[in-house]
Amino acid sequence: MARPAVYLDRDGVLNQEAGYIHQVEDLHLMSGVAQAVRQLNDAGLFCCLVSNQSGPARGYYPDAHVRALHQRLCRLLDAEAGARLDALYYCPHLSPPEGGTQAEFTRWTTWRKPNTGMLVAAAWEHDLDLSQSFMVGDKATDVDMAHNAGCVGILVQTGYGDRVLSGDYQHHTKPDYIATDLTAAVKWILQKKS
Repeated sequence: MARPAVYLDRDGVLNQEAGYIHQVEDLHLMSGVAQAVRQLNDAGLFCCLVSNQSGPARGYYPDAHVRALHQRLCRLLDAEAGARLDALYYCPHLSPPEGGTQAEFTRWTTWRKPNTGMLVAAAWEHDLDLSQSFMVGDKATDVDMAHNAGCVGILVQTGYGDRVLSGDYQHHTKPDYIATDLTAAVKWILQKKS
């Protein structure tokens, strides 16, 4: 039987928003994040990273660098609270009009948010029920992707979240819930699932 999942954006949700992170050691968890992910783990909810990472397409760094950042993220989650991500999906691709310059990663793709490719791939590969799942992000495109896939869309006010709410970033969107941070989002999710 398909199970619910909590999909998590990366920058501004799990780790501090720092633009394109060129040095692996510059990735730092946000306060309380490891404990929040651990709560999801303990509740038996599938935790899945879904993140647009266009650095390789823009020629900023190789795809291997994104994987190294994710290894650090997972190490920090484990070290701080014994927390884990059950799966990690990211989109290194970008279309030419959006700024893709590296041939290997420059293309249109259903994986780039707000398209639903990463959510659908995760649901397919891990038997997840999108209609019972949650997406937590700090951008309008995260909420849009959630709604496009039939998930509950939660906007956190960390990262770009406050700027989305004030209309200063991306576009207006209607999240199903607005949380101050991931800790507050997880509390709400766990109340909904109980």
